[in-house]
Amino acid sequence: MVDSNSDTNFRSHAPGHWPEATASQWNDYKWQLKNRVSNLADLESRLNLTSEERAGVLLAGNKLAMSITPHFFNLIDPDDPNCPIRRQVIPRLEEAWTAPEEMADPCGEDSHMPVPGLVHRYPDRVLFLVTDRCASYCRYCTRSRVVSGVGEQRLETQWEAAFEYLEKTPQVRDVLLSGGDPLLLSDAKLEKIISRLRAIPHIQFIRIGSRIPIFLPQRITPELCTMLNKYHPLFISIHSNHPKELTSEVRDALGRLADAGIPLGNQSVLLKDVNDSVEVQKALVHKLLMCRARPYYLYQCDLITGSSHLRTSVSAGLEVIEGLRGHTTGYAVPQFVIDGPGGGGKIPLNPDYIVQRDHERVVLRNYEGETFEYPEPTPAPAAALAALKEQSSCCS
Repeated sequence: MVDSNSDTNFRSHAPGHWPEATASQWNDYKWQLKNRVSNLADLESRLNLTSEERAGVLLAGNKLAMSITPHFFNLIDPDDPNCPIRRQVIPRLEEAWTAPEEMADPCGEDSHMPVPGLVHRYPDRVLFLVTDRCASYCRYCTRSRVVSGVGEQRLETQWEAAFEYLEKTPQVRDVLLSGGDPLLLSDAKLEKIISRLRAIPHIQFIRIGSRIPIFLPQRITPELCTMLNKYHPLFISIHSNHPKELTSEVRDALGRLADAGIPLGNQSVLLKDVNDSVEVQKALVHKLLMCRARPYYLYQCDLITGSSHLRTSVSAGLEVIEGLRGHTTGYAVPQFVIDGPGGGGKIPLNPDYIVQRDHERVVLRNYEGETFEYPEPTPAPAAALAALKEQSSCCS
């Protein structure tokens, strides 16, 4: 259930399970990283695990590491195995089972790399994977095959080769930095990448995809924001799935980014028993707008190996959009998309608002179920245009 005031309730959960931490330590992102929950003993000392969770942690070591920042860990309900925060970051036994439709690389990224670490799938955009590490690891991670350092596949990145490819490919105007999480890099390393990209004339703008503002808001320092402010136009896509994630610390971190002139968009993943209801989604998108982040995409969960227990039906996503469109401001309604399995790219999905269509008219329904006719354009008859032209000549 969602707190009835969750769209405006920005509580701090510090220090929670770490009562010995000083305010200075808690607000230091390096302390947060050093004190992540990353093994079974540490996890069991703080939570009563279910047998499915305990087995999941034991089996996760050869697939995707477990790592949870203290900030995010404090959002977990220790008494509820179905806590929506808990389901996102604590492994479960179901991860060890592979459904027939699942695949290691559901977005087909590996087959679209002209150089290691650079994905060129769309004509004018590239995805630049700059690291394989994150502050915490989502159990539904699309790149679980290469992130966290425990799987069989390793992420190979060749920064110089990537820069050379981009310099020689003038159709590329948009670069998305991702990984792993780019904001986990030091300010100096991140600026080295961004400044090099900004020096390429045909690259018009740069985007960063990051869950750091949610997992580790302490990382969004004034110094980082000052550095990023030098390289506009620069956009950041954050990743929040549930209103409980938007704490006062997260709100303030996003505010620092927004004050630095960085447009913020949110990308959510539709997850079973996490955010697959209109109630939760409405609370999330309203709270995002209060944090100055525009709901951007709602993704159908990719067919990543071991994710069946977190995936919903496509109809669940359409029902969410149906429950938002017309029932709240348009700024709060994300675009529901499926990343075409195997590398098809983002495919937008919407409820069926077209009732009937022919060459004369389109019959539409609105959010209340009422129908309206919109006529197709009627070309002006040649005789009428000739008469009007004759009329105009008489007026001259």
